Amino acid sequence: MPSDPAGQPPHINLVDPGLYSHGDPFVQWRWLRANDPVHRHTPTDYPPFWALTRYEDVKTVFRDAETFSSAQGILLRPSGHGADPGGGRTLALTDPPRHRQLRGLVDDWFTVRSVRAIEEKMREVAGSVLDLAVKREHCDFVEDIAARIPLYMICSMMGVPEPDWERLFTSSRQAFGAGDPMTRRFAHLEIMGYFEDLAAAKAANPADDLVSVLVAGEIEGKRISRDEVILNCDNLFVGGAENTRMAAAGGMLAFLEHPEQWALLVEDPALLPTAVEEVLRWTSTPTHIMRTASRPAEIHGRRIEAGDLVTLWIPSANRDEEVFADPERFDVRRQPNRHLSLGFGEHFCVGSMLARVEIRLLYQELIERSIGIELDGEPVRLDSIVVNGLERLPVKLVPGRS
Repeated sequence: MPSDPAGQPPHINLVDPGLYSHGDPFVQWRWLRANDPVHRHTPTDYPPFWALTRYEDVKTVFRDAETFSSAQGILLRPSGHGADPGGGRTLALTDPPRHRQLRGLVDDWFTVRSVRAIEEKMREVAGSVLDLAVKREHCDFVEDIAARIPLYMICSMMGVPEPDWERLFTSSRQAFGAGDPMTRRFAHLEIMGYFEDLAAAKAANPADDLVSVLVAGEIEGKRISRDEVILNCDNLFVGGAENTRMAAAGGMLAFLEHPEQWALLVEDPALLPTAVEEVLRWTSTPTHIMRTASRPAEIHGRRIEAGDLVTLWIPSANRDEEVFADPERFDVRRQPNRHLSLGFGEHFCVGSMLARVEIRLLYQELIERSIGIELDGEPVRLDSIVVNGLERLPVKLVPGRS
């Protein structure tokens, strides 16, 4: 693998939020892939950890759930914050066999057949969201379009009454947007409190929805606990709304920066499925995923001890020169496109099909309605080491010109 030109290596600090909002993390990732693919990151406000930046290494860790555990948490946490409260109790934070058992409760809701059954509803939601945005003409693509479609759909699937959708939308924007950490924390607690009340209501009056499925869920003949129900509701809500929002908005910015690629879609909408895969690769919304070594391991001659934290840098893996031809090129016709944006192995995203369809339908509706989009200000990136995406994308919508 070719390294960067000779000279001083970049200062490596992958846990500086400003690197992602105002810097260029790809400079550090390129250097690490070429020179130090299993990098021992020095402690900062975060504990020391191993940073893996090559595609095959990331894939290997995803595949080996016995050596690299999810149960202690999947995101770096500042030193002193303690263990993740969801550890060992949610889809994302469990290892086999518990992970498979929890996943088995909800899998049917995310199959190809189930997603196709609600595709018309998704199209209606996308259409109504776009109608409102077009009336405004000037809007924030992140908040007014990309955030609403997946959030409304996951609310519908979870059995959230439609009058409450806006309430959860407001709380989610406060919890996962920029702003005061305490405000974000309280907003997230409000979301969890909402699902605690909803779970109690579904226990009394079950319906055909995801929350009712979790409330009635049994593993090895025992009902899952109330805390597990609430934590998994939160897990499904966040995963179903936030990652799709980031990908759809980041993809729109990519199209604005590469208008020839949007023109290809307008000319040939049959390219939409491969375009969605390229959007997922390009945006790589999970900036890092963490595992904890449950036993010693060795990668490229570096010894990883039991208890060590191992981080997988997804945007780096998705631009690995050894796997992707011309990885810095945004190409809606890219094939093959075996990106890792939706995970791999045991923890492959349960909502992957839903996310793909939501993104495809959004772009499809824009094309079919001949809605043109222009930048209407400076995009603002999130100040986060967790999610790779936009805080704001001001745009102008132009009907009749796609």
